[in-house]
Amino acid sequence: MDWYPLWNSLRIAGIACVIVFFAGICAAYYTAGLPRVIKGVLDAVLTLPMVLPPTVCGYFLLLIFGGNRPLGRLLQSVGIQFVMRWYGGILAAAVVAFPLMYRTARGAFEGFDVNLAHAGRTLGLSDTYIFWRIRMPACRQGILAGMVLSFARALGEYGATSMLIGYTPGRTATISTTVYQLWRINDEHGAAIWVLVNMMISTVILLVVNLLERKRR
Repeated sequence: MDWYPLWNSLRIAGIACVIVFFAGICAAYYTAGLPRVIKGVLDAVLTLPMVLPPTVCGYFLLLIFGGNRPLGRLLQSVGIQFVMRWYGGILAAAVVAFPLMYRTARGAFEGFDVNLAHAGRTLGLSDTYIFWRIRMPACRQGILAGMVLSFARALGEYGATSMLIGYTPGRTATISTTVYQLWRINDEHGAAIWVLVNMMISTVILLVVNLLERKRR
């Protein structure tokens, strides 16, 4: 049995999770300090991929990074092509998983006691020190939950991924696209195996999320 779809899905989800971790935390932290109107507009824009159909997100990615688009041609001139490449799946997964990390991190930051930050400043601590050594440890349960949910969303991504990188065995195949392709050719046994693999991974992820939620309470 070819286990490439599992390896490819794990590396795509893992790298995408790292990207959305830093991007989501940065967006959540700086958005929280903006005026209400601007904050509301940015919040809607940053959360949009969570409510849009994944295929629509993939369509927009093709409009931006397609080979016949200005940005796509520019990237191809330096040897970077996201369309029909496995690392294009990282881009697709990061886009659809970002809102989960952003919303979870924002909720964690909003529940942070700002008096701790004020106390740190009176002691002469820098904002960077306060963020990484005080704010982040205090919000770690919410941040970790956001990371796990983002990883799960990236691992199970199909719509945007299939639009951007398609399905090529041994090159761009993921668990989700493999299930669809096996079902399409009436290989129900092979599709069932990959469904079980995905279900086992998803079950473990949900158990981790529940554990983190219990610790946070």
